Amino acid sequence: MTSEMTLREKILLCEGESFWHTKANDTAGIDSIMLCDGPHGLRKQAAAADMLGINESVPATCFPTAAATGCSWDEELLTEIGTALGEEARAEGVAVLLGPGVNIKRDPTCGRNFEYFSEDPYLAGKLAAAHIRGVESTGTASSLKHFAANSQEYKRFSSDSVMDERTLREIYLTGFEIAVKEGSPSTVMCAYNKLNGVHCSDNKMLLTDILRSEWGFDGLVMTDWGAMSDRIAAFKAGCDLNMPGGSDYMLRETMEAVERGELLESDIDRSVGRVIALAKKKQAPVPCDMEAHYALARKAAAESAVLLKNDGILPVSDKSGVVFFGKMAKEPRYQGAGSSHINPYRLISACDAAPDVKYAEDVSEARSAKICVVFAGLTDEYESEGFDRDNMKMPPEQVALIEAVAAENTNTVVVLSCGSAVECPWADKVRAILFVGLPGEAGGDAICDLLFGRANPCGKLAESWPLSYEDALTSGYYAHGKKDAHYREGVYVGYRYYMSAGVPVRWEFGYGLSFTSFEYSDLKVDGKTVSCTIKNTGSVAGKEIAELYIEPPRGDFYRPTRELRDFRKVYLEPGEAKIISFELSDRAFALWNDGWQIPGGEYGILIAASSEDVRLRGTIIRPGSTSAAPKTPDWYFALKGKPTHADFEALLGRKIPEKPLKKGEFTMENTVAEMRNHSLMMKIMYSAVEGTVAKGFGGKKDYSNPEFRMMMASAADASMSAMKINGAMKNYVLDGMLAIANGHPLRGIRLMLKK
Repeated sequence: MTSEMTLREKILLCEGESFWHTKANDTAGIDSIMLCDGPHGLRKQAAAADMLGINESVPATCFPTAAATGCSWDEELLTEIGTALGEEARAEGVAVLLGPGVNIKRDPTCGRNFEYFSEDPYLAGKLAAAHIRGVESTGTASSLKHFAANSQEYKRFSSDSVMDERTLREIYLTGFEIAVKEGSPSTVMCAYNKLNGVHCSDNKMLLTDILRSEWGFDGLVMTDWGAMSDRIAAFKAGCDLNMPGGSDYMLRETMEAVERGELLESDIDRSVGRVIALAKKKQAPVPCDMEAHYALARKAAAESAVLLKNDGILPVSDKSGVVFFGKMAKEPRYQGAGSSHINPYRLISACDAAPDVKYAEDVSEARSAKICVVFAGLTDEYESEGFDRDNMKMPPEQVALIEAVAAENTNTVVVLSCGSAVECPWADKVRAILFVGLPGEAGGDAICDLLFGRANPCGKLAESWPLSYEDALTSGYYAHGKKDAHYREGVYVGYRYYMSAGVPVRWEFGYGLSFTSFEYSDLKVDGKTVSCTIKNTGSVAGKEIAELYIEPPRGDFYRPTRELRDFRKVYLEPGEAKIISFELSDRAFALWNDGWQIPGGEYGILIAASSEDVRLRGTIIRPGSTSAAPKTPDWYFALKGKPTHADFEALLGRKIPEKPLKKGEFTMENTVAEMRNHSLMMKIMYSAVEGTVAKGFGGKKDYSNPEFRMMMASAADASMSAMKINGAMKNYVLDGMLAIANGHPLRGIRLMLKK
């Protein structure tokens, strides 16, 4: 097929036709296919298209976001959700569903944490693989994202994620590796950011050496929308499809590179073949059962909820005298803002689900209530794609409501809706706390199922909840005004840090209560097989998640105190006991040291109800063979205070070059927002963008509005190359503006006139 196509046709085939569609090609005999968000629901825009969830999309089932389903620790459930998502995509004629997101929750304030599963790569990878298997089983293609090391929203279009290779391999690639090997996604989406100085779209080590050669991925790599950097380098690296389409980005430059021998036409042919293979997966639409999907969304929300505190007040057996407080009881916070924003098929609030329960707007009514249930959490403006949270605090009015109700009535329960961890200084003032994440369209039904005992909470936290943001290791140097992401903490992410450093948390990774109780016994370690017995010692049926951690021996390599290596979720009737087993691969004991190596010694085998609640303990001796450990700064062994910039450079084994913004040296990698303080042209441009965006908000420049902030970040703080690709302005105009910003007005004018 490729032999019959011109070079120009080949290059153009590797760019989309429009915002959501690939190109058709009669010569190759392929049709255009449609791609759509998202990871927890179909966001098909039938009319005006955008990447931020602003414009209306067709009604679709809004499942709980990954911040919730990650807490389910339930691979079967994620496969069911993936299957339903694939069915809805196919029913709408959508060939590729963009998700799931498997990026690591490195810091609790990342604005997009609600779309990601966990701070732990093993858990994230297993759940993502299950999700992918479900989507792909329907004939719909999935797109694993955002590859890789994309863990902040601030300057996400142009930031550089700087880390040592061990951290990259053990933490930030492992989830993707599991998802690729066990899920077999049709596509992988590369991230906007650079990785150690190289844009992900241009990164041969990432896209070919690791993804394809090491992991065996045989599908297509596409860009995130506007994430292409250098089209020539990208073809060499193995980045196949540039999205969105319509800009002809670097078409002429790429053709010239082939003509002068800088780029092989066979590199383009390889990508063309992958685009054709993906297009041929297009399936005929098949209707789906939306009612069944709503029921699944309700089940998923209930299975994912985490009971954080309960002194026996839950479940409530008698609704009489129960009063709901808080706007979220009527207007639920059920999903995050941004590209995954869904137009729900049916939205049920807690008040809808329990019409016989009184809703009160006056806090004084708490005094006479039998039980007060306060619905609180993070409101829309606090977390979104496009920007990070400033801290971990809840909105002051939300905290005030909880404290006011609790002051009036000691029988207070809090239902907490948020996409990431929050500070809970009020926790000791209430009797129960139910964390539901962002529970999707059926959250109201699921919450009432849990409150009134129709369902038993069985979720466990997929991320640690520190007492305060200052306790988070990354709080001193994460994002918040810093363009590049310096991963100073190394492998000490989440519980790996808190456990190893002895830093107390509010609720630890893997923690969650139930309406029943479980007993662990009879640990057996036989070679690579570990087994134990779990018994339900309570009076109601329930599910328990048993977590297996490995505790490494001390040695020349710095290592966390313990690391999750497997988990099992088991359903038990009252009094019932079951034997569960785990399999340990060599990888469970390994670390990265120019390859996967196992330090020899005695390893602890821990079966736990959470990262801090070890129920059974055994040991295993592993012979090892490792090359010499690299010289490592003392901080990574002692974990006292926070790592310094000098510690980090010593860990990297190199200096991190300074990258000052300087007029005359601006490139297409820079943004209007960055250059405006150095260039009158860019200051004018920024104001023009701000005014244009404000028109969609009644002329108001409202930075408290998450949609306004998102749009400004995606327009004024996107790289100039992304602006070219996304079609904000003509390429020659942007080239001219860049020249003027660099102090070359005449050259800029000539470029604008040249077209």
